[in-house]
Amino acid sequence: MNEFVLIIRRDMISKDAIPSPEQMQAAIKPFQDWIGGIAAQNKLVAPPKRWDSDGRVVKQDNIVTNGPYAEIKESVGGLFLIRAENYDEAVEIAKGCPILNWGASVEVRMAVQTEYK
Repeated sequence: MNEFVLIIRRDMISKDAIPSPEQMQAAIKPFQDWIGGIAAQNKLVAPPKRWDSDGRVVKQDNIVTNGPYAEIKESVGGLFLIRAENYDEAVEIAKGCPILNWGASVEVRMAVQTEYK
């Protein structure tokens, strides 16, 4: 089994970016059920975490800028780790994310094993 990160990206700046309380309530149960299904298959490595809309970017020479960038429409709304045999399986899991119904996207990345000495 490989580990994959699922990165939920969503619109953070348009006027329709903030869901109404009713939309949030409608989205919670399907998302919890989806995550529960992944966990029941023993494929959930780390549970989802939500991220704020602020951030910092650290660059060479100790340059620190605020983020996310104003010109970027999408930002990370959450991420979590899963187990899957390959990209095809991880993508199939990601396709079940109910957040997709609200205009978000899910990025799938496989962890690369490296050794640090």
